[in-house]
Amino acid sequence: MTLDKQKLSNQLFKIKDLNIILQESHDPAKQLKKALGPLDLILLGIGAIIGAGIFTVIGTAAAGDLVRPGAGPSIILSFGLTAIACGFAALCYSEFAAMVPISGSAYTYSYATFGELIAWIIGWDLMLEYTVANIAVAISWSGYFTEFLRGFGIQLPPWASIDFRSAFQGFEKASMLLSQGMTFEQLNPGLQKAWFAVHNAPHLFGMPLILNIPAFLIVAMITTLLVIGIKESARFTSVMVAIKLLVLTFFVAVGLFYVKPENWSPFAPNGFAGIKTGAAIVFFAYIGFDAVSTVAEETKNPKRDLPIGILGSLAICTVIYIIVSAVFTGLVPFSILKDTLASQKAEALSFAMKHINLHWATGIVAAGAVVAQTAVLLVMQLGQSRIFFSMSRDGLLPPVFSKVHPKFKTPYITTIATGLFVALTASFSNIDEMVDLTNIGTLFAFVLVCFGVVILRVKEPHRHRTFKVPLNPVIPLLGVSTCIFLMTGLPTITWIRFVVWLLIGFVVYFFYSMKHSLLRKTQSLPHKT
Repeated sequence: MTLDKQKLSNQLFKIKDLNIILQESHDPAKQLKKALGPLDLILLGIGAIIGAGIFTVIGTAAAGDLVRPGAGPSIILSFGLTAIACGFAALCYSEFAAMVPISGSAYTYSYATFGELIAWIIGWDLMLEYTVANIAVAISWSGYFTEFLRGFGIQLPPWASIDFRSAFQGFEKASMLLSQGMTFEQLNPGLQKAWFAVHNAPHLFGMPLILNIPAFLIVAMITTLLVIGIKESARFTSVMVAIKLLVLTFFVAVGLFYVKPENWSPFAPNGFAGIKTGAAIVFFAYIGFDAVSTVAEETKNPKRDLPIGILGSLAICTVIYIIVSAVFTGLVPFSILKDTLASQKAEALSFAMKHINLHWATGIVAAGAVVAQTAVLLVMQLGQSRIFFSMSRDGLLPPVFSKVHPKFKTPYITTIATGLFVALTASFSNIDEMVDLTNIGTLFAFVLVCFGVVILRVKEPHRHRTFKVPLNPVIPLLGVSTCIFLMTGLPTITWIRFVVWLLIGFVVYFFYSMKHSLLRKTQSLPHKT
């Protein structure tokens, strides 16, 4: 019995040698096109980072919700706290990405350090980071797109531009306020929209048909572009990055004339608890720099360019975030923010422009948000398909997911499958739930990457590293501790959902992946971790 347990332990923690990982990436049948340089990577990073986070979750983080206190103006400190944690993780990602320039990102790094079972867990976990993040971004994109169309006098039916849960939450709150004597005209626009969505929705089998059609359509468009090619996607992202930086500059330049210093008082209405939970929420605004590592196999000189792309994009975005959040909280008082509906918090910067009666500027901000979040959708969708691609190439997922298009040289099956799932889920989901799930999944991935650097420095100290994390193991361990600290700021229900997701992953691994692992089939058992 003891020998059986020992054998099972060896199998579960079988490590994939880095040399084998690098060798497999040169298989012509499963090789991706190398087309990206350092500027492309920085723009991809900014494209993934600046989007739903600053345009959307800044509202939730500042205002709070039913289970979390809001940070208020101290969201500035929340952004700084999160930037520190992400900075530690970014340094660790940079060392791994330069040493192992493979599409699998944290999944591949874990395979080389912790073994197959942990690699599977992190790959399964990354689905939360990329797939669920894209669902949240698509929902936010829809809100800004609807606002943009409204500026041209185009009004989408409420039932076709809001998710099912937000509609019924708003309807219940509106019904309660109306029963207390409030008139319909006194309801805020978000509650009015929810009321009309429930009352005017068409019915299917007796159920109101409420779905977010714009969210579905934008994901379908992005999926098509990603199938066509990586270089075309990078060019598209570069244009969108330039536009959204201009729009954020516009928001700051215009908003500065209307900032009221008294809105920054009290600076931290809920004390450190608000700052901590705010940091856990705005962490969503920073995910994306790690998506740069997922295009490693499509980078011309990954050993040099990947650290530039990862660290450069994170530094630029941190400065932008702190400035925008200072202006945002100077425009809208905390007392007003905490009373807003979830769908309005998903359009935070437009809401700020409306609050100061600059309706003409609302359309510009909405247009910028549409462009910004389109770029995020593209990069995150790209990242998820590359994770699937690497896991399939290792045999942990069905081989169909590692098929490369004969003409476009992209993993088209994984791209289409991911796009379909995101599009359908975004049609019905609530943004706050998606943000929390994304954050806990990403933080868990960061913890393993930071710890993996320490392990590999001990196991393979002589392996060539073009980029090294300074002050090892201090910096990686600080990354581990700060990410765990941010995870504790997430609500209990998020932890429960995360554990359930991991349990489902274990079932898939033991019933499929462990039996089909190519490493298990082709290699004898190596030493354990």
